[in-house]
Amino acid sequence: MTYDELWRRLAAVYDAGEAKAIVRMVLDERFGLSATDVYCGKVTQLSSDKQTELEKIMQRLEQAEPVQYVLGTTMFCDRPIHVAPGVLIPRPETEDLCRWVIERATIDSLLILDVGTGSGCIAITLALELSGAKVTAWDVSTVAINIAGQNAFRLCADVNFMLQDALTPPSDEAKWNVIVSNPPYICEREKKDMERNVLDNEPSLALFVPDSEPLLFYRAIACYACKALKDNGFLFFEINPLYVDDMLLMLEEMGYVDLEVRTDQFGKQRFIKAVKI
Repeated sequence: MTYDELWRRLAAVYDAGEAKAIVRMVLDERFGLSATDVYCGKVTQLSSDKQTELEKIMQRLEQAEPVQYVLGTTMFCDRPIHVAPGVLIPRPETEDLCRWVIERATIDSLLILDVGTGSGCIAITLALELSGAKVTAWDVSTVAINIAGQNAFRLCADVNFMLQDALTPPSDEAKWNVIVSNPPYICEREKKDMERNVLDNEPSLALFVPDSEPLLFYRAIACYACKALKDNGFLFFEINPLYVDDMLLMLEEMGYVDLEVRTDQFGKQRFIKAVKI
């Protein structure tokens, strides 16, 4: 199979640019072929065993399975994170959320909570980048907790993972300096605009909220944070840009101050920071 033949097989699922990028990623990460190797035609020189492996990968990709699940890893803040069905694939914009937390973490001994950790990418990044931090991470999914724990072990990150539903949090008081969360925030009605590879493969539990309650998780987490954050503690969210005004109003009504919104790399209002006084 040539490179052109490979990416054209994905044309029914992805546009040409994305299909080419996915095939190049597979050839690089799984078979060690650089862009130069690919354009010099070395794809056709793979051994028969590797050709068989490549064919199996292509068949999975043709079924719209995300390439990150097929390869088993994705990069997040320059670190390889293992992903599999049952955890959300980390998005590049979430790296900006981590950088914002790191930017504002100015004291030596931080107690940080990551709510809805999924693959553990946020918690692990904060644990590794903030040497004095003690990081705890919650998720309601045992699959996610297991995968996140494996990622932390492999990357030598000290994170305390806990099975915990964000909608029924414990009665903690003045416990955390920072609470950060990228919770489910896509409304059911938005499904019609989403890609098949996301809808058919990534966990609905980590993606969707009812149309009638777009702030379901934000409200629960912010209510918990009202008591569980220490004075002058920070609350950070990744948000649905459609509801930024509702988010700001909700946080103001709860008594949070110093509210700030930041945009992602695509210019969408994607992150909110609030301070508890």
